Amino acid sequence: MSLGIRCSTLWPNKPVLTEANLPDQSGKVFIVTGATSGIGKYLTDILYQHNAKVYLAARSESKTSEVIKEMQTAHPTSRGTLRFLNLQLDDLSTIKKSADDFLTQEDRLDVLWNNAGVMIPPSGSVTKQGHELQYGVNNLGHFLFTLFLQPTLEKTARSATKDSVRIIWVSSSAADAAPKPAIDFSNMDYHREEGAWQKYGRSKAASAIHAAEFARRTQEAGIINLALNPGNFMTNLQQNMSKMEATMFKLLTSDTIKGAYTELFAGLSDTITMKNNAGWVSPFGKVEPVRKDLVEPEIGQKFWEWSMQQVKPFM
Repeated sequence: MSLGIRCSTLWPNKPVLTEANLPDQSGKVFIVTGATSGIGKYLTDILYQHNAKVYLAARSESKTSEVIKEMQTAHPTSRGTLRFLNLQLDDLSTIKKSADDFLTQEDRLDVLWNNAGVMIPPSGSVTKQGHELQYGVNNLGHFLFTLFLQPTLEKTARSATKDSVRIIWVSSSAADAAPKPAIDFSNMDYHREEGAWQKYGRSKAASAIHAAEFARRTQEAGIINLALNPGNFMTNLQQNMSKMEATMFKLLTSDTIKGAYTELFAGLSDTITMKNNAGWVSPFGKVEPVRKDLVEPEIGQKFWEWSMQQVKPFM
């Protein structure tokens, strides 16, 4: 298990943007994937407190309905809106419908938080299309979903406040510890077995690579793309850790809501501008350099082409 190598992983920065100082978000439309638990739930709750319209992109409508009722009860004076958006990231054949369901209701999207993810699932876990589960959910599902939403993000950027339209790719400290090269294009299906933490690190490095390549491709449209490490927290992501790993990991964890502060900063801080495009946000709200090889155009182009080959049948 890799615990991360940056100082900000072990000694996080003080939160910059929280529920206490977030400005009013009336009129803005957001999507948070994985919004019904962990960091995504806290993030959604904060956005709703401040009158945003938030689409909770998740698997279970019944669970999402319970979460929505909980938030509405907790914040009865909110003028915001919470809506369920069915999203099955482990099945590429369903992604277009999920995007279409959103696009039939909205003609703007201010920030997309690609927050959902899986961590060290049991060996051999795959998506409906047979991709290794972490590559499938953390990377390919979000990649395709973002492609479908890109035109609306670009449209929004033409009229929204400059530098306010963003795509946030939730990575991890594990990206810094991923093997080099971060992507082994000769072993994408892991026919040569690797360790569980290596696989996780590769998928999280891949999120940063996607962020950098989308940044190159959408910069002229005025969209900012950022990857981030939210911090270390005990959530349902850690359910597949061994008892020893979980015990060690717990020593480095913070309150889960602070991960939402990292994501809040990346998505909504007005200190972030286009000069930070393709940047890396560390906990709990600071822009830092990305691991250099993850933002190199050559790997970005190659991973984009591989990703497109996987999703093309579902576009």
